[in-house]
Amino acid sequence: MDKIGIYIYGIINSNSASDFFTPKDSYKKESVYTISYQDVSAVVSNSEIIEYAYSSKDTLAKLLVWHQKVIEKIMDLKYTIIPVRLGTFALDEAEVKDILSKGYSLIKDVMEKTRDKIETDVVATWTDFNSTLKEVGEEEEIKKLKEKILDNPGITVDDQMKVGVMIKKVLDKKREKYALQIQTFLSDYCTAFKIHALMDDRMVINAAFLVNKLEQKDFDRKIEEINTEFAEKLNFRCVGPLPSYSFYTLEIKKMKFEEIDWAKKKLRLLDDFATAKEIEKVHRKLAFSFHPDRNPNTPGIEKEFNEVTKAYRILADYCGACKQAGSVDSLSFNEEEFNKNTILVKVKD
Repeated sequence: MDKIGIYIYGIINSNSASDFFTPKDSYKKESVYTISYQDVSAVVSNSEIIEYAYSSKDTLAKLLVWHQKVIEKIMDLKYTIIPVRLGTFALDEAEVKDILSKGYSLIKDVMEKTRDKIETDVVATWTDFNSTLKEVGEEEEIKKLKEKILDNPGITVDDQMKVGVMIKKVLDKKREKYALQIQTFLSDYCTAFKIHALMDDRMVINAAFLVNKLEQKDFDRKIEEINTEFAEKLNFRCVGPLPSYSFYTLEIKKMKFEEIDWAKKKLRLLDDFATAKEIEKVHRKLAFSFHPDRNPNTPGIEKEFNEVTKAYRILADYCGACKQAGSVDSLSFNEEEFNKNTILVKVKD
């Protein structure tokens, strides 16, 4: 039998909302409602608990679209909403309230930072990528390399690779120049920005900007100016207004004692208690000892180094959970004590 839990979309700055809406034309039919704690509420719906790591791409795509639709619908209702990471479930209402309680201080801080702000995503691509490549290929340094290669009989694959590497190097410089100009033009019209990874060589910039709602028209006008200025070189696409996906998406981590116990043993911690400083010191020492650069010919050293790093991150999250629960002095590796500090609410990296 499928296990039913509570799916969490985001957290709003109100405790007066209850039932929001019931979807009509969606594969999800559960009502979207709220569960409150003090003056904040989680926006949720009852749902089968799904293991996202094993879901098909098609299923994930549908879930992502629905997740975003719900959050943006709440925005349309004039609530400030902090998005929660896709695929976040709680077992029941009591666990939702526990999450809100543990993360309350962080939630209020993020609410303040995102109040009256929206995210706008800006993507720029080369207008004509082939023409751009041709233009790069005509630059003096590359022309000289081509001529040098052509003067020698028999062009090798290695020669072709040299030209390709140089073209990419020049193209990257050109891309970085444009990206920096765009970033500089827009930085005065936002409170923060984040540069995302480029999806392919045709993309010049992929960035998110956090904008005050009152300054949204100025930001849009600046985008139009930039679009006109780079019209022959770049195409711009803007998506927004959005909630602060790129800046303040919350991640809710539910830790397992087995993971904490494994991490403790991996870092060779012998006592039942440890402070954050002690854990950091032990990790630094082991990471130094197992670093692949110090052990170039040792089989399995990279795996050992990665596991030590993973163990440290697990315990760093556990430390954060203990701090949120009010246990700030030291971590307990006792299972009974651990069960009081199993949930961590943090801003997604």
